[in-house]
Amino acid sequence: MMLLQALTDSTAAAPVAEQGLSVIDLLAKGGWVMLPLGLLFLATLFLIIERFLGIGANGKIEPQFVDNVKDFIQQGNLKSAESLCRNQRNAAGRILERAIGRIGYPIKDIETTIENASQIEIQRMEGNLPYLGVIAGIAPMLGFVGTISGIIRIFYDISISNDFNISTIAGGMYEKMITSGSGLIIGLIAYAGYHLLNMKIDRFALRLQMAASDFLDVLQKPVAAKN
Repeated sequence: MMLLQALTDSTAAAPVAEQGLSVIDLLAKGGWVMLPLGLLFLATLFLIIERFLGIGANGKIEPQFVDNVKDFIQQGNLKSAESLCRNQRNAAGRILERAIGRIGYPIKDIETTIENASQIEIQRMEGNLPYLGVIAGIAPMLGFVGTISGIIRIFYDISISNDFNISTIAGGMYEKMITSGSGLIIGLIAYAGYHLLNMKIDRFALRLQMAASDFLDVLQKPVAAKN
């Protein structure tokens, strides 16, 4: 009799064990909050990829570029130097092109031109990057709102039906916790992308500062030679 009961229990439990949820089905149980979270996730991916490609293209500085510009300037061939900078089609090329156009003015004016142009290019690199910081803060809070609204709904249903069943509460809770988990994951991705891309911009700014320093050294050499 006990053996028969055990077999019956195991047979009844088998469908439960085999029953599972796919990721899509699990996310669908999160409710309406999953829609704005899904949009935030797509926006996060788009911003990270778009800024990564944009920073990579504009932040490229070829190893021989600055040396070639310096050689043209030392030869007095400013037209070729400007043409070389224009053909680079990146931030460093545009900055040095503007600086070459100021050659003949005091060094202080050229330094100011480089600083202003550098700030413009860095802001252009940042582009929509601040939106990632906004998403990193909004997504977890939005997920938490979904969880709270789900819990309120669970207790409202209990108050109406007067059926305080732990399985009902647990089932509703795990569904509503999906929104919190999704919001945290999206927030982490946005947070990591924001800071990694900012680190990439900082590295470019350091390389640009070194290139500008070499450029200004070349302009000061003739002055030093005359003295």
